[in-house]
Amino acid sequence: MLHKFIAALPLLSLAFLVAAGPLDLREAAPGIIEDLLTGILNIVQQLIKDVLSGVKSGINDEISAKPLVCLTTLDPCCPCELPACPSIHGANIISSGYDVSAELTKQFTGPDGQCNDNARAAIRFGFHDAGAWDKDSTFGGADGSLMMDYGEENRAENNGLQGVRTLLRTVQSTYKVGYADLAQYAHNHATITCPKGPRVRTFIGRKDATQANPTDKLPDVHDSADNLIALFQRKGFSAHDLAALVGAHAAAKQRFVDPSAAGMPLDTTPGVWDVEFYNDTLNNQGGKNEKVFVLPSDKVLSTHPKVSDEWNAFVGDQPHWNEDYAKAYVRMSLLGVQNLKDLRECTKTLPKKKSL
Repeated sequence: MLHKFIAALPLLSLAFLVAAGPLDLREAAPGIIEDLLTGILNIVQQLIKDVLSGVKSGINDEISAKPLVCLTTLDPCCPCELPACPSIHGANIISSGYDVSAELTKQFTGPDGQCNDNARAAIRFGFHDAGAWDKDSTFGGADGSLMMDYGEENRAENNGLQGVRTLLRTVQSTYKVGYADLAQYAHNHATITCPKGPRVRTFIGRKDATQANPTDKLPDVHDSADNLIALFQRKGFSAHDLAALVGAHAAAKQRFVDPSAAGMPLDTTPGVWDVEFYNDTLNNQGGKNEKVFVLPSDKVLSTHPKVSDEWNAFVGDQPHWNEDYAKAYVRMSLLGVQNLKDLRECTKTLPKKKSL
């Protein structure tokens, strides 16, 4: 998942994904996302506000197949395919979210029907692209910079993400989609590709980065629980949110924290998005015969008084965790995004949820 926090796991055009030009400058961030959700809001802004406040679910199980022909510009997830159709937000209409979704399904699904290493890496990629931001940042966040040519793939915290970055850049080039939206769409697609995963509400229309994300904004696998909680608070997350987000390690494998145990999963069912991670972490004693690898940061968080109650509440309660994760990840996917008024929801293009 996050920086060394997961040391290794491992299309929308706008209309579906809007690609911002290199001179399309991003405004300075005023603080956490709630600071942008004041005054008169449009439908999507109000939806985001309702999700973050708990009024509405961060999960949306609405699903639809791609129409035979996209005839209007009213659906940002299926842009008009007729020659006379205008562009949306100035972007070239080249493909629909349904096309990107179908491509990612092929890339993220293993022969057993579970999520594969590409999906694991895409989950981590979404975190790393969005998470390099806090309330004092004037740039960065969910802007696609990690996928772009700013050199972030060479940072130590992004080790292991080079392969999925290449994969996603190929998707971006093929479908002419926005980097920022694709990074977050791929995370959400990978999450639902895992059996039992939630269909996290998925928004499109972000502006692409104009520079590399700031450094020192991602968590470290060896950090203390107090430092991790404070780090996430500066991004707008509560300790409760952090407990839910860490659960993405349910689909993770480590490769770099301990190279001698490279490929070892962080829970007993890494191809499934389930709550086994929470119990596996609590019960792991760190011996040589353990079946899972527990990151030091996960262990200290699991017993911290601000986190432990929620951690234990997730054990055996899949719906509880899915709901809390979806709510928290909606926030993660919008860190640093200033143009909330331009966003549209395209969750309906994601695959249907899967059970084992």
